[in-house]
Amino acid sequence: MQLGVIGLGRMGGNIVRRLQRVGHRCIVYDRNAKAVADLAEDGAVGASSLEDLAGKFTEKPRVVWVMLPAGKITGETVDTLGGLLGEGDILIDGGNSFYKDDIRRAKAVKDKGIHYVDVGTSGGVWGLERGYCMMVGGDKAAVDAIDPILNTLAPGIGDIPRTPGREKIADDRSERGYIHAGPTGAGHFVKMVHNGIEYGLMQAYAEGFDILRGKNSEDLAADERFDLNLTEIAEVWRRGSVISSWLLDLTASALVASPNLDHFSGVVDDSGEGRWTIEAAIEEAVPAHVLSAALYTRFRSREEHTFGEKALSAMRFGFGGHVEHRNATAPEGVAELAKPPGTGSAE
Repeated sequence: MQLGVIGLGRMGGNIVRRLQRVGHRCIVYDRNAKAVADLAEDGAVGASSLEDLAGKFTEKPRVVWVMLPAGKITGETVDTLGGLLGEGDILIDGGNSFYKDDIRRAKAVKDKGIHYVDVGTSGGVWGLERGYCMMVGGDKAAVDAIDPILNTLAPGIGDIPRTPGREKIADDRSERGYIHAGPTGAGHFVKMVHNGIEYGLMQAYAEGFDILRGKNSEDLAADERFDLNLTEIAEVWRRGSVISSWLLDLTASALVASPNLDHFSGVVDDSGEGRWTIEAAIEEAVPAHVLSAALYTRFRSREEHTFGEKALSAMRFGFGGHVEHRNATAPEGVAELAKPPGTGSAE
């Protein structure tokens, strides 16, 4: 298929590369001309503007994937594309937009006959090799039309054992790593809750390692103090433990590279989805104690920092390349050691 991709950062550029590996043809644009030039060397068609990108298509319908930060820049880009695309064309927002913005934007382009699809995309900096877990919202015709793109980007079944009973379900897209979650906005809503859960899981690990580290506190009785080796504990928990996970793999890798996580300050940002998840919980009157506490801990981390918060920063760097605003370096070897296991599992 032919696909236009706007936004060639950590994930957008690798999405293009993964697609082109199997023959999809990409037209690319980014405000950073070097990012465009780099992908053009890999076989993509470079564009100098949104107008230029829209005019370079040789196939119909035109399919454009926007991979930009949520908020103003995505909104402005979608508005501009709404004036450039036409009847039957498909506009995809693959970033982390708020699902209510998707619903509003879809209505704005519908009168022109443009299909709007929201794709919640998980995979971070490892998506090129590992694939992307995707949660898709939009009308069935548009989602079916872009299935070759989604199937290429997804991890595939990989080596994960099938869930018993799945053989009775005809639609195997979820096993391959993507789903049509529902109408416009549903994809980003599911991804939003995914990220809220991610906050809670990360916080549980962080607090656990903080408790382990604190067991050598001088405030404890001398015979109750344990000088525990967190690097070895993280590693043994990866082997057959019920709490093994990719997040634990990332933590273990970070501890090997820097046992005290000295390269991390403990300042933990939030990208918005955690807040929106709590807002949804309030609207639905659903208690969300763990997710709320995890979000509030991130707020507090910007004032004072514990070892657990450094662990959170280490995990965020490992799966997404997220760099702290301050003290923004990572220990040598973290990126390589944090490489996830084989394809098929998604965070």
